[in-house]
Amino acid sequence: MTAPLLQVRDLSVVFPPRRGRPPVRAVDRVSFDIEPGRTVGLVGESGSGKTTTGRAILQLQPITGGSVSLLGRELTTMSRADVRAMRRHMQFVLQNPYSSLHPRMRVADILAEPLKVHRSVAKAEIPDRVAELMRLVNMDPAVVKRYPHEFSGGQRQRIVIARALAVNPDFVVCDEPVSALDVRTQKQIVDLLHDLQTKLKLSYLFIAHDLAIVRAVAHRVAVMYGGRIVELGDADDVYENPVHPYTKNLLEAVPIPDPARQRAKLAAATPDPNFRGRDGETGKCVFGHDHSADHSPEWHEVGPNHAVSCKFWPPGVTPLRS
Repeated sequence: MTAPLLQVRDLSVVFPPRRGRPPVRAVDRVSFDIEPGRTVGLVGESGSGKTTTGRAILQLQPITGGSVSLLGRELTTMSRADVRAMRRHMQFVLQNPYSSLHPRMRVADILAEPLKVHRSVAKAEIPDRVAELMRLVNMDPAVVKRYPHEFSGGQRQRIVIARALAVNPDFVVCDEPVSALDVRTQKQIVDLLHDLQTKLKLSYLFIAHDLAIVRAVAHRVAVMYGGRIVELGDADDVYENPVHPYTKNLLEAVPIPDPARQRAKLAAATPDPNFRGRDGETGKCVFGHDHSADHSPEWHEVGPNHAVSCKFWPPGVTPLRS
């Protein structure tokens, strides 16, 4: 069995109290692996902790507890200098291509910047590497003297991807990389990411709320709710045989071309807004049972490579861990 490229164990992020408000447990004991050349899709509604999880893995967000290991090296105990050196192996593709590129920098300078910071190529070789990156994302190298505002949204996202690939990373966090694009362009970017993964043997953490897109790109899917992963399994199995009520709610909420049926589906799929209150101390799950930080549900195996975290799962299922 292939050793995981990335191992995340009990990752937690708690934001401190602000303006009299209690602490916010944004990520609560999250664990999963990503193997080389594979994609894990992290899905859930807005505010569930997906982006914070991605930033914490990349050490862009201070963590409260847990472990993150990339290429067998523990990131959470590294010095800032060592983490900076490790950024050659892990990169970030941001959601909005309109705000993630410096408006006063030409594309050539944007792509050259990580090469200079990490000194990954000789100075004389930078123009050739920039041209190679443009071709890698199916763009004409002749346009590198232009500014970001001279490109469409899809072209800008290709440039963002090229910048992430500049230092030959092994692992890329894609945070809603197509949500700001039209449907046709979304498909083009998803196809590009797939081709790059095959060509460069990349591993992705693909964060999204669009379940159809996640199914198209992910080998495994982790469903996140209230800062916790509540279901984890192979993509086809999670989509065809969802177990956790929240996973079922997400799938039921996928739009259908019938307004009356769609309204009924959305009404049935609305989760309990009081689930595990954001202070991390109180709340209820979709079953209506207590789901506080002191009553973390066990993990139960429901099939090959498919597990659910649910305290009230029917008896007879073997718990994996608590």
